[in-house]
Amino acid sequence: MRSNEAMKWEETLKGIFDGIDRELEAEYGSRWPLHPSRPKNGTTSNPEADGLFNVGAAFSAGFGSKFGPGYVVEIRLSTMQRVPETVRAEIKQKVFQTLEKKLPTAFPGKALQVSDENGIIRIHGDLSLDD
Repeated sequence: MRSNEAMKWEETLKGIFDGIDRELEAEYGSRWPLHPSRPKNGTTSNPEADGLFNVGAAFSAGFGSKFGPGYVVEIRLSTMQRVPETVRAEIKQKVFQTLEKKLPTAFPGKALQVSDENGIIRIHGDLSLDD
């Protein structure tokens, strides 16, 4: 069972990703058709479950990473059409920059960093649960 502090931390992080999802949907959501099994944007109670984007992070113990423990950011597009690599890179850069901007506000006093390691966005640094 996870502690209340851990659940609060991850809820705050999810709030950031839900905001990023909304921003990406507004900018790119109509550019490609949704996968046939994917509901339209805004039709479920969770932005991860609908629309073109699913943006989130999974905890990683950091084995093999020079940054150690942290969160690995995932950006998924739910379409069967090919999305050009240049657009994927643009989307990734927007996610990276938004995380750099929003993490300090969401987690004041925490020294969190956003880095690109081998093409993967990682959130790392002070992951402690105390204030």
